[in-house]
Amino acid sequence: MSLNINVIKDKILSENWFVLRNMTYELTRSDGSVVRHKREVYDRGNGATIMLYNRRKQSVVLVRQFRVATWVNGNEDGMLIETCAGLLDNDEPEVCVRKEAIEETGFEVGEVRKLFELYMSPGGVTELIHFFIAEYSDAQRANDGGGVDDEEIDVLELPFSQALEMVANGEIRDGKAVILLQYLQTSGLMTRDI
Repeated sequence: MSLNINVIKDKILSENWFVLRNMTYELTRSDGSVVRHKREVYDRGNGATIMLYNRRKQSVVLVRQFRVATWVNGNEDGMLIETCAGLLDNDEPEVCVRKEAIEETGFEVGEVRKLFELYMSPGGVTELIHFFIAEYSDAQRANDGGGVDDEEIDVLELPFSQALEMVANGEIRDGKAVILLQYLQTSGLMTRDI
C-alpha cells in the first residue's frame, strides 16, 4: 500500500525538553481519495533498553523510578518498575545500553544481544526503541547503580518467576519490561541447562 503525503502545516508548539509539533497533512490513498488529518507529534529522539538476566540464579535486574507521566495518568505514587533504558543522545544503541546499564543498575555488562527495534506509541510519538538483552553476573557489578545526579533509581534484582508474576498481577506495567520478560520466557533462555 502506497500513500502520497502532502504536509500542509508543520508548526513547532514547544521545544522545552523535546519537540512537540502540530501537523496538518493530506493523505492521498491508493483509490485516489484525499483525507486531511491534524495531529500533534512528540519527537523525543530514539532510545535503547536492555534486560539483564542470569540463567544460573534465574534472576533479572529491573529498575524502579518516578515517572511523572504515569502519576498524571493515575499511578498513585508515580513509581514504575521498568528495564534500564535511555535516549541515544547521538550514541549508537549498544553504546547507550552499556552506559545506561552501569549508571542505572551498576552492572558493567559483557556481550549484549540486539533483538529488535519497536515503536512503542506510534500514534503520536516518533521514538524508536532498540531492545537488547545481556547476561550478567555478580562479578560484573561495578557500583551500586541508582542513576545520575537528577535521578533516584532503585535497582531490583528479582527472581525471574517473581518478575513474571508481577507482570500478571499488574505490578510491572512498563511495556519494555513486559516485552523483554516475555521474550526471555518464550525464547527458552531462562529454562535451558547451564
